[in-house]
Amino acid sequence: MVSKRMNVTKPKYQQIAVDVAAQIAEQRLSVGDKLHARSTLANKYSVSPETARKAISVLVDLEIVKAKHGSGFYVHSIEKAKVFVEQYQDVQSIHNLKEDLINSVQKQKEELSYFSEILDKLVDQTKRFDSFNPLNPVTFTLTEEAMHLDMTISELNLWQSTSATVIAIKHGEELLVSPGPYAKLEAGDTIYFVGHESTLQRVQNFFYPNL
Repeated sequence: MVSKRMNVTKPKYQQIAVDVAAQIAEQRLSVGDKLHARSTLANKYSVSPETARKAISVLVDLEIVKAKHGSGFYVHSIEKAKVFVEQYQDVQSIHNLKEDLINSVQKQKEELSYFSEILDKLVDQTKRFDSFNPLNPVTFTLTEEAMHLDMTISELNLWQSTSATVIAIKHGEELLVSPGPYAKLEAGDTIYFVGHESTLQRVQNFFYPNL
């Protein structure tokens, strides 16, 4: 039934015209049948007589019904009623698709905004965690240009100089966890250490004072 698909944003008289045309197109009204009087039509659709008059005028203009002077309005063309209903349905389909597309885009914008907000919070919390968590390990690889190579951690006084606490040393494929004071640092070693926010800079300055 076309009446179930009526868009309330359309003028009421257009909706009534389409509904009556649908009855004709579905041959629930035959050619030659008399339409209800305007007052009856107005009561059926709960509209004013003027609105009912406009609806009938649309059908007359489209030659779906014809007026007989002093007698009323009669069904004139089933084919033209079908064309009118199909055109209305096509317009409604396009309108509905447009609304669906707009709603979908709006929903995607809202989801993207929510995702961006969550991502910002995650990044912010990660930064704060990194800044305030002194146990978050930092890695630093020594090259041949580094100073103080082939010296033990004890000889370097690394903690006193940089506030870095070495928790592991990777030498080639070997990972030495909790190295003692006699562990020696060599070119190519990667040291894992913890400390404060400025500790990394101090370690860099310690091994590469000229950079």
